[in-house]
This record gives sequence, structure tokens and C-alpha cells, in this order.
Amino acid sequence: VRSLIFCYAMGNQKEVIFMNFSSVDVIWTLLGAALVYFMQAGFAMCEAGLTRAKNTGNILMKNMMDFCIGTPAFWLVGFGLMFGGSGAFIGKLDPLIRGSYQFGSLPTWCFVIFQTVFCATSATIVSGSMAERTNFKAYCLYSAMISLIVYPISGHWIWGGGWLSQLGFHDFAGSTAVHMVGGVTACIGAKILGPRIGKYDRDGKPKAIPGHNLTVAALGVFILWFCWFGFNGASTTAMSTDADLTKASLVYMNTNLSAAIATCTAMIFTWVRYGKPDVSMTLNGALAGLVAITAGCDQVSPVGAFFIGLFAGILLCVSVDFFDRIAKIDDPVGAISVHGACGAMGTLCVGLFATDGGLFYGGGIHYFLIQLLGVASVMLWVIITMTIIFKVIDKLVGLRVPADIEIEGLDYHEHGLASAYAGFNISDITATMDVNENTDLGESDYTKASDSQKNAAVKVAGEELVAANPTGMYKVSILVKLSRYDKLRKALNELGVTGMTVTQVMGCGIQKGSGEKYRGAEVDATLLPKVKVEVIGGNIPVEKVIETAKQCLYTGHIGDGKIFVYDVRHVVKVRTGEEDLAALKDVE
Repeated sequence: VRSLIFCYAMGNQKEVIFMNFSSVDVIWTLLGAALVYFMQAGFAMCEAGLTRAKNTGNILMKNMMDFCIGTPAFWLVGFGLMFGGSGAFIGKLDPLIRGSYQFGSLPTWCFVIFQTVFCATSATIVSGSMAERTNFKAYCLYSAMISLIVYPISGHWIWGGGWLSQLGFHDFAGSTAVHMVGGVTACIGAKILGPRIGKYDRDGKPKAIPGHNLTVAALGVFILWFCWFGFNGASTTAMSTDADLTKASLVYMNTNLSAAIATCTAMIFTWVRYGKPDVSMTLNGALAGLVAITAGCDQVSPVGAFFIGLFAGILLCVSVDFFDRIAKIDDPVGAISVHGACGAMGTLCVGLFATDGGLFYGGGIHYFLIQLLGVASVMLWVIITMTIIFKVIDKLVGLRVPADIEIEGLDYHEHGLASAYAGFNISDITATMDVNENTDLGESDYTKASDSQKNAAVKVAGEELVAANPTGMYKVSILVKLSRYDKLRKALNELGVTGMTVTQVMGCGIQKGSGEKYRGAEVDATLLPKVKVEVIGGNIPVEKVIETAKQCLYTGHIGDGKIFVYDVRHVVKVRTGEEDLAALKDVE
């Protein structure tokens, strides 16, 4: 133990404070801070794996930036609001953290960095539920607001000496203070955004949009589980006495046990309900158990941790189904259920399973009611503040990206990234998606173009084509952007073309892709994802097919696509033996 003297000036007066810092406690807390920071990698991997490849770069960018935006925001404003002063509802403004603080055996900056990584964790939870359709500028803004105002004020109530802590509310490492705040924010944001295109059919029935990489998602869960030992264990902020060692050991045991039981429960629940154990739900089960035990891991016995994990595994599966099918809130990664629902449940369970004062240990209902009050008040605070913040941001910069950008992917449009998997070019084909009829892709660019632009865009030599084609049959091959496919399909169907072949292709024209840049350098000859639509016809004039395609695809920019017309010499229908135009009856 090192004795230090800390002096500071206040007006003309000098005050001397004697502090005893414990090297063991400081090292333990800083190690925990490093582990909690590494949770950002776990969240990034988990969210990226459970979403589609075309948005991977956007997911990684958001998980990086919410920490990098939250760190200075918490330093400038958040920390003072959370730990400055002894007010019941709010701390004080202390820009740059220049005030005098005492945190037991820890130096001020040790405690500050430990709390900073917790703040960043709350902010990063939100990105998963709002993934694949959120404007990146809007994300940066609301991430900053969470770290500046929302998290610090409710955190002051719980950990900064505010009114909830004065009542005896207990949240050891943040089931409510961190996870429920993030989960409720995610719920509000996802509700305001609306579901992803293709998530629900015309009858409102949810459709699966699988994540592109379960391996990466599983790696993220393993990272998060490992880092949770720092999240919960280092929240003791002390390891210098026998009591500290005993407490930390119990926290580790309960954290691991709850996660394992929740994982097994989620696996069994989905196995019984769906006939097979669901992989992604089982992975989420582990996180649900970790979130739920975080509030009471220091106060419950391993028996209590067992039941908390059991409840978390069941609640996760029920909650995911509720938000997906009943509430119609599209949550790509299940963060609302994992962090919001299980965070609240775990906090309430402290009032039931705490060995000192819990209802099931003879403590009466009072402790549980305090926990209930804390959960309800924090939830109400987040709902009110984040609804206002989201609405204001939506008016300022727009919360959701346009439909065509969402369909093609945020990586390309938001970050200029053709693919997060250079050399593989994994992408989604919109032909597998049922875009709702009310999806607005905007007014056709063709109708807005001038006559000269239209005439120069695609020339149709109708009579010449027919004269040169003795059979009267033709094949039209159309290369189209992913975002324009569904519009083209509907237009061709209305024209009378009901049969078409659709394939996903990669390629570039003489412009060699569209000039993406990586770290400021232009990428050579990028192969871009396209859809090739092939139509065989004879009864419908070919010029009508071409004109219809032109109106759907034209924007006037590089990459609108190309239309190729071929003569067809002979067609045979295998089933009936019919030939030529007769064989095309079920094609047109």
C-alpha cells in the first residue's frame, strides 16, 4: 500500500487529502477494464455474424465508433453527471473531470476508465437491434447522446449515490444500469425504424433472414463470456482482503453457472418447440444468462444462480418470439430480449434470491419491491428520453436509410465498401426476398429524365429486330442492380411476362466497377454484384420488354445495367413435346 498526498487549489484555500491506494486493487480493476473493453470485439463479431454480409463493414464500424465517441463524451460530461455531487437525481457538470473524487483504494483515473468501458457497453448494445437499416450519421448522434446524458443520469441513481441507491436498490455490475438501458433503447429505436425490408410478408407473418456467419457469431459469444468475468468479477474493485477474494470467487462461480444453465435451457426449449436445437438461439441463451446474473452475482448463492439462469433461458426464447411475431419489432440479433428483458428479470431476481434479505430467504417483499421500483423507473427514464432523442435525430438527419440503399447494403452506400469479404464478394440476392408492395423506392429516374436522355439511354430497333428474326422468338437478357430487381420483376409481370430465369452474377463493364476506394486508394477492376434476368418471348413485342426494362432501371449513372437481345431458333417443352411458340405458353 502506497500513501500518497493529493493537493488541489480551491480559490485561495489549500486542501490536503491523504489517500491509500492498493496496488492489488488497482491492477485488478484495470485488468477488468481491459476485459470489458474487449467485449466490444465480442459484440462486433456476434452482431456481424447474425446479420447479412452486405452490412458487415457497417456493423464493425458502428461497434468501433460507439466506443470512440462514448469515451470523450463520458469524459467531457457523462462522468460528472454520474458521480459528481450527491444530488438525488443528477450529479454535476464537471468537464474534463477536474473535480476531487475519492473511490476507496483506487486512483481517480483508474475508476474513470473502468466506468468508461461500462458506458460504452451500454451504447454498443443498441447497434444490433437497429442493424441493416440505420443511417450511420444518426447512429453516431444517438450513441453520443446515450453516453452524454441517458446512461449517466440513470447510472447516478444506482451507482452515484442517487435516490435508488439510497433506497437500497442493488445492481452489482449493471443488469439494469448497463444492459437494460441498452436493451430498452434498442427496443425504442427498432420500433421507430420499423422492420427490415422483407422481414414480414403481406399478412404480417415473420420471415427468417438468417445471419451470414454463425462461426463469427459463436466466436463473439465466447469472447463475451470470457470478458464477462472481468465485467462482473472486477466490479468488486478490490482483491486485497480475504473478504474481497471470497466475494470475487463467488461472483465468478455464479456468472459461469448462470450462463451455462441458460444456454442448456435455451437449447432444450428450442429442441422441444422446433424439433431441433436452434444454434443462434442457444448462443443468445448464453448471453441471456450472463446478463441476468450480473445484478445479483455477489448476493445470491450458486443455487440462486442456477434458477436465474434457468429463468433467463426460458424468458429469452419467449421474448424473442413475442417481439418477432406479436410486437412486430424486428431485432436481427435478439438484443432487446437478451439485454432488455433478461436484464430486468435478473434485477428483480435479486429481491427473490439474495441470501441476505431476499424473499425466498425470509426477507419479506420489501427488497423485491425496491428492485421493481428501480427497474420501472429506469425503464421509464430511457423510454421518455430516447424517444425524444430518436425523433429529433430523425427530423435532423433521418434515422433510416432509403429502401434501395437498404436492399443493396449499407457497406457500399454508407462506407464505399464493395464487400467486407474481398475476394469472396458474398452478397444477398433480392430475388429471394418478398419486398412489400408499400415499399417506396422513389419516383422512377426514367420518368424524371429529359427526352434526349431517354432516347440516348437504350435504343430499340423494333422492326429491324423482328425482320431479322424468322422464328419470331427472342431472348432478352437484362443485367440489373440488386436494388432494382423487384421493381423490374413486377413491371414485367404486369406486361404479361410471367416466366423468367434469375441468376446472381459478378462483373464489371469498361468502367472497371465504380471506383471504390480503400484507405484513400482506388480499387482496381472491382467485380460488382448484379442480377441477370433472362426472358424468352414471342407473343409480346420485344420492344415493349426493352422499354419496360429501361423505365425500371434507368438512373443516368454508371451501373444501370445492360440489355441484350438474342434470336431463338428453336424451343422444345420436355413434358409435352410442344415446340416453338406453343412451348412458350407457360413461359409468357
